[in-house]
Amino acid sequence: MNRIDNDLLSVQEARILVENAREAQKILATFPQEKLDKIVGHMAEAVYKQAKELAIMSHKETGFGKWQDKLVKNIFASDFLYKKIRDMKVVGIIGEDKENKTMDIGVPVGVIVALPPSTNPASTTIYKALLAIKSGNAIVFSPHPKAKKTIGKVLDILIRAAEASGLPSGAIGYLRTLATDGTVALMNHKDTSLILVTGVPKMVRAAHASGKPTIYGGPGNGPAFIERSADIKKAVADIIASRTFDNGIVSASEQSIVAEDCIADEVRQELRRKGAYFLSVLESERLSKFFFHRDGSINPEIVGKSAIELARRIGLCVPEDTKVLISEQKYVSPTNPYSREKLCPVLAFYVEKDWMNACEKCIELLVNEGRGHTLVIHSNNENVIREFAIKKPVSRVLVNTPATLGGIGATTNLFPALTLGCGAAGGGFTSDNVSPMNLINIRKVGYGVRQLEDITNGVHLAEVAETSGTSCSVNQSSIESTHDLKELLEKLLEQLKYN
Repeated sequence: MNRIDNDLLSVQEARILVENAREAQKILATFPQEKLDKIVGHMAEAVYKQAKELAIMSHKETGFGKWQDKLVKNIFASDFLYKKIRDMKVVGIIGEDKENKTMDIGVPVGVIVALPPSTNPASTTIYKALLAIKSGNAIVFSPHPKAKKTIGKVLDILIRAAEASGLPSGAIGYLRTLATDGTVALMNHKDTSLILVTGVPKMVRAAHASGKPTIYGGPGNGPAFIERSADIKKAVADIIASRTFDNGIVSASEQSIVAEDCIADEVRQELRRKGAYFLSVLESERLSKFFFHRDGSINPEIVGKSAIELARRIGLCVPEDTKVLISEQKYVSPTNPYSREKLCPVLAFYVEKDWMNACEKCIELLVNEGRGHTLVIHSNNENVIREFAIKKPVSRVLVNTPATLGGIGATTNLFPALTLGCGAAGGGFTSDNVSPMNLINIRKVGYGVRQLEDITNGVHLAEVAETSGTSCSVNQSSIESTHDLKELLEKLLEQLKYN
């Protein structure tokens, strides 16, 4: 089959998938929360039972990371996350204020198109599917070409379990004939309501061009600042554990360390004790040439590889217990590979004279790449922590925790998520750890509590108080509020004249 035929077939398949999803979602929209929850429970149980098999399959297919850590993520998605969303009220009446006579009603957005990454194919697919069905939406996946077998296997398990529990056929689907044109057709289809992209930067421009709302979990470039009051041993242990988890492919993972000058030597010593190897200037230069292609895209050959494997690529012999490679840097720039996200256990190391300079260095790194994502601070100085939280262009500030696990909500009480929104700064519309609440519209219901006469009488009293100069029972705050009411009423009356 030639490429043109493949593109046409992919586009046709995309149209059919979205149309089927649209019809299935019409049925799904009638389901009460209890029925959706039953389906989601069976989905989670089915995929949990095969979490290890999927982890091994993912590692074999992509060559990225460590299957043991992928197993942790699969359990995180199918068990930990499931327990978090199990009792959530997402559709129907989700909130009621009897005193003020208002209600919130959760309404599914419709058909979601999802693009999972090759770095976390199984766990992210599980996560997105559970969230979509929990919130009454249909979802169509475009599998990443480098992980299509794993993603297909995950979805086959989920679809079987869900449809056996009453899910309408077509409510979960995936593109089997993979082509960029097919993915674009999914996103551009008139019945697609929302696009959910995680770690597929090449498709973000096409997602935005579709004109559809897009939730994007983009690249991270999170620095970890170690401030002088920090527990240095714990900070270093957290950073090493985080940076080596699945060999550094989680976007929330630390990409650099910024340390205050007064503790820098102690931090270096502790890093070495925990398995860090500090590269020489020449070694740093040689390794940096492997990170990216000439067009700026990441070299997949380094993604998810261990520190020892990376060292061998440049002919460097390092101790067998080496866990991370560290390059000391001074400057941040778009042309410096160590200033960017690297999906492997490599860290840049910066030294600044005080926390204020460290603050500026962190901002430089985040603006260079990773705007809107994540920052970590290790400190026991609450004033410094708050200054960092206020000033940084990120969606998550993590305190005294490993970034990889803290960012996704495993070691923090942030919502457990495998799509971390980067907000407008990062090219999406939410900065949340994406939850089922991000996949619904909220319909507001308000009961009448005032009559038009109540407003006009208030306006009249205000006018009397203003013109007579007498002290009536209307206080100043009432007068100010009635000015606004008067102006609003005048506009309404003016509009009525022309209708």
